[in-house]
Amino acid sequence: MKRHGKRYRDAVKQVEKKLYGPADALALVKRLAGARFDETVEVAFRLGVDPRHTDEVVRGAVSLPHGLGRAVRVVAFARGDRAREAEQAGADVVGADDLVARVQGGWLDFDVAVATPDMMSAVGRLGRILGPRGLMPNPRSGTVTQEIGRAVAEVKAGKVEYRTDRTGGVVHAPVGKASFEVDALVENFEALLDAIYRSKPAAAKGAYVRSITVTSTMGPGVPVDPTVTVRAAS
Repeated sequence: MKRHGKRYRDAVKQVEKKLYGPADALALVKRLAGARFDETVEVAFRLGVDPRHTDEVVRGAVSLPHGLGRAVRVVAFARGDRAREAEQAGADVVGADDLVARVQGGWLDFDVAVATPDMMSAVGRLGRILGPRGLMPNPRSGTVTQEIGRAVAEVKAGKVEYRTDRTGGVVHAPVGKASFEVDALVENFEALLDAIYRSKPAAAKGAYVRSITVTSTMGPGVPVDPTVTVRAAS
C-alpha cells in the first residue's frame, strides 16, 4: 500500500470534514500546495450520469477566462492553406499524412490535436492510439473544424476539453495553477462549471452534479458544496 509523505499527511489534517464554498476551497488548495514546482489545480465533478450509455456521455470544451498558466503543445492535421493558417496561429507541429505516420510510429509529444474535416479519414486511423489518451480530435469539442487557426489560438489561450470517464461518470479538468490569484481560479472554476451544466444530457435523471472536489497536483482533495455552485451556476 502506498504511504503518503509527512507534508501530505499534515496537509490532510488542515482539510475540515465539511463542504467548502468554491472560493474557500480554492484558497485552501492554494495554501496547501507546497511542492517545489507550480502545481496544477484540478477539479473533479461526480455527475449523475451513466457514461456506458452514449446519450449520457458529457463532453465539451470551454475557454477559461484566465487560461491555464502553462504552454500547451498543439499539433494540427491540415493541408495547404489550412496548414499555413494553423502555423500562423501558433501550432507546434503541422502536417497531413506525414504527421499521421509520425504518430503511428509512436510520437505523442503533444497535449492537444486539432484537424480539418477533410483530414479525418486519415486521422481516424489513429483512433486506437489517440482515443484512450483523450487526444482524438472531435467536432463536439471544436477540435475538428475548417477554422483551424481559430481552434489553435483558442487552445493556446487556455481552452479546456472535458469528458466523463468510462465508468464512474466523473469529469476531471484543470482550472489553472497554484500561483494564480484565488479570484482567477474561482472565475475559471465557474466557467468550467457553467459549461458542464450546459452539457447536461437530456437523459440524465436526478441530481446532476453530485459532488465536487478541488485539489492540486500534490495536495489533498477539498470537497466543494455542490448546492452553492448550483445557485451560482443558475
